[in-house]
Amino acid sequence: MKAKHLVWIRRISQTFFLLLFLFLLVQSRLPQDVFHEYSLVFSSELDLKIDQPVAFFFQLDPLVSLSSLLSGHHLIKGFWWGLGLLLMTLFLGKIFCGFICPLGTIHHVVSWIRPALKGERMVHANQKSPTQRVKYFLLITLLLGAITGLNIAGLMDPISLLFRSIALAVLPGLGVGLKEFFDWMANSNMKLLNLLSYGGEVLVSPVFGYGYQSYQTAWFIGLIFLVILFMNRIRPRFWCRVLCPLGALLGIFSRMSMLRLEKDHEKCTKCTLCAKDCQGAATPVPGQDWENAECLLCFNCFDSCPEGALAFRFRWSPKLNKGPDMGRRAVLGALAAGISIPLLGRLDGQVHKVSEPRLIRPPGSLPEKDFLTLCQRCGLCMKVCPTNVINPTLVEAGMAGFWTPRLIMIQGYCEYTCTLCGGVCPTGAIREFSVKEKIERPIVIGSAYVDRGRCLPWSGNGPCIVCEEHCPTSPKAIYFRKEIVTGPDRKSMPIQLPYMDLKKCVGCGICEYKCPVRGRPAIRVISAGESRSLRNRILL
Repeated sequence: MKAKHLVWIRRISQTFFLLLFLFLLVQSRLPQDVFHEYSLVFSSELDLKIDQPVAFFFQLDPLVSLSSLLSGHHLIKGFWWGLGLLLMTLFLGKIFCGFICPLGTIHHVVSWIRPALKGERMVHANQKSPTQRVKYFLLITLLLGAITGLNIAGLMDPISLLFRSIALAVLPGLGVGLKEFFDWMANSNMKLLNLLSYGGEVLVSPVFGYGYQSYQTAWFIGLIFLVILFMNRIRPRFWCRVLCPLGALLGIFSRMSMLRLEKDHEKCTKCTLCAKDCQGAATPVPGQDWENAECLLCFNCFDSCPEGALAFRFRWSPKLNKGPDMGRRAVLGALAAGISIPLLGRLDGQVHKVSEPRLIRPPGSLPEKDFLTLCQRCGLCMKVCPTNVINPTLVEAGMAGFWTPRLIMIQGYCEYTCTLCGGVCPTGAIREFSVKEKIERPIVIGSAYVDRGRCLPWSGNGPCIVCEEHCPTSPKAIYFRKEIVTGPDRKSMPIQLPYMDLKKCVGCGICEYKCPVRGRPAIRVISAGESRSLRNRILL
């Protein structure tokens, strides 16, 4: 097959899988049939399910499967997709990096748009560099950390990183900008702008979210993504060459690849065009050893060679391809880091002792220690949450739980009949559960308490029944007692005082979210009483 044909097949494949990734990301949302006449209609008779396979790319990612297996001794649902990719890598090399990986495609495009380096500087930049060992350091660190019981692979895994960046930073950022623009149009005195704003909001809201979506640390997640993209101006596909642990894993498995680069030294004129266009710094120049483990199968070298001195061909050889250059120091450093990080991550007491009271995990979450062995920090549960209550942690779960999901009740609440987070979790850190189980068992994620000093009835500042009105349990977990209190004017008045029945409270947080006392609500939810933890339960 001609080189140009291979390049175009690669481009078409990259475009298809990038669009598929973005489509599945957008589809990881509340099913649109739940909306009825511009309002949400939840039902205790129906389990919410997303029809599209939104976790497909996580199942295709062998690093997700391997880290979950090593840390939690658990085979994720659809793991055979990742196993099939590893088998394909054994015979075809890093075809995932060149043809499938959506993050690799984005870096490829960014590297192509006005590169900072040109001519001989680009040729020099595309030479093999010791910095390419960093990804093997990261891979060994992540896998050894998983073996010792802390799964932090999702921090660096390319699929998790891309989904987290777009779902929690890029789309919400664009959504807020569009919403403010449409609000400005709606407030205009021109009727045409008013109509355009309503129509525009209807069109973009299913993609960018309804209202102002926000996530804790989203600015930091977005900044990291922008920095990684910017690094492509220094080295083409910098992430893929230097930092990607999945690329390192696939590079190790590509030693048996039958797809090999053949070089004709007699035809080579030393023009170095192949090195200039090489995306992986795999030294395609005749006279140098081809770095099979670094080759991203972009076929640029094959396409750019004017003399036909390079060609990719299928050839079986009992001799393995050249192995990846990991470096002894990098391996030893990775071993030390892989052991140290999980141990240091548990020293803050968040795993083995009572955790932060405001660390409220999504319903269906495994016990904390097991949860941290499986959670990929991918953001799928946060993206799919219809009320925007699930957010990435910062320090609430300690170092070991950085960017894992938690519920922030002043930002949203856990819808009483929603089961989406358990249905989309790719690794089972949040197990799948039904509406019936959630209500009848019930699944308790925390307990609410009344801050009497801030509560309007308790402080004598006025009547209020908002928390009791919104409490979804039956019978309600919040009840009233009629009593006489002294108001600020020192006059006695009859009022209904709210009390909490902890045996009925499930910690959904709607009372905290709806409380009219803003900032720090008068009723708040803490994790005490959660059903996932025997240690954290309230014995009544």
